[in-house]
Amino acid sequence: MKHKQSIRAILFDYGGVIADEGFYDGLGVIAKKQGLEHKQLHKMGMDSVFESGFVLGKGTEAEFWDLLRKRAGITGSDDELRNEILPRFRLRPWMIDTIRDLRQQGYIVALLSDQVDWLDWLDAEQDFLKEFDQLFISNRMGKGKRDPSLFDDVVNKLELRPEQALFIDDADGNIERAASRGLKVIRYTDRESFESELESQLDNNKP
Repeated sequence: MKHKQSIRAILFDYGGVIADEGFYDGLGVIAKKQGLEHKQLHKMGMDSVFESGFVLGKGTEAEFWDLLRKRAGITGSDDELRNEILPRFRLRPWMIDTIRDLRQQGYIVALLSDQVDWLDWLDAEQDFLKEFDQLFISNRMGKGKRDPSLFDDVVNKLELRPEQALFIDDADGNIERAASRGLKVIRYTDRESFESELESQLDNNKP
């Protein structure tokens, strides 16, 4: 029998883990076309998507783009700018296979992601939300991963102890905040290292 601290739930980020990071990549294309520095525009984009309330379900897409235009000086309609981003969220089929395998092994598998309503559009194209037992999405919860208490909320809703949840994300800050709340973590960088780390974590989880 597994001891009480063994992993029972595995939480995946979407952009940068389940799929390519379309927000980062799309802003890179916008930056190149408009003569801006990619990393600076990405930081402004991340700040703007939170400060406009868009990613928390408290603001509109128009408010987000208006704020980013004001800060970064970018041009283009909402549709034009969005269309540089959404196609770059390319789903990773091997990751979906991993999720299915984990569920077959009896793990709870959930999506934990800071996302706007674009996620519904992406799901209409990619049909991936059905692969998860539970969804923890910032614009539905009114709270994002910049707030460490989100991780408390998630494990409480799963009725688990923090150490019984393994969180996978590509952003250092999110990983640090999750670890500070007691979750086990994997910082995603590439497929090979992820698969090795996941195997190691789950091997250690065996009774």
